[in-house]
Amino acid sequence: ASEASPSASASSKENGSSSAKKGVPHQVVFEVGGTGAAKVMWNGNSNHFDQVTLPWTKTEAMQLEGAELKVGVTVSVVPGSVTGPDGMLKPAPCTIKVDGKQVADNQEGKSPKPCEYKLKD
Repeated sequence: ASEASPSASASSKENGSSSAKKGVPHQVVFEVGGTGAAKVMWNGNSNHFDQVTLPWTKTEAMQLEGAELKVGVTVSVVPGSVTGPDGMLKPAPCTIKVDGKQVADNQEGKSPKPCEYKLKD
């Protein structure tokens, strides 16, 4: 019976380490260009929605863990509208950078889609 106890504790340690497995830390930078004020929604470690002054930058440290290591996590920024050169409202330009490399943009506001990227290790 004393031999079964160490092996049981060893297997529970293995299970504990695999469920708490973490990936490498990433620096995710959300940027929205333009001037004035706009509402901006971004999804990094959690969802946020704020009235901000443009240009705006938010940096978050993100580390995938558990199931996220397999499927990844989508990070995004939805810029508010700004007044274009023609006086019409258009999406503010946005970018997302991961570890210093630009991974998403909305073509300087030409695309109506938000800036979105699937973060994976």
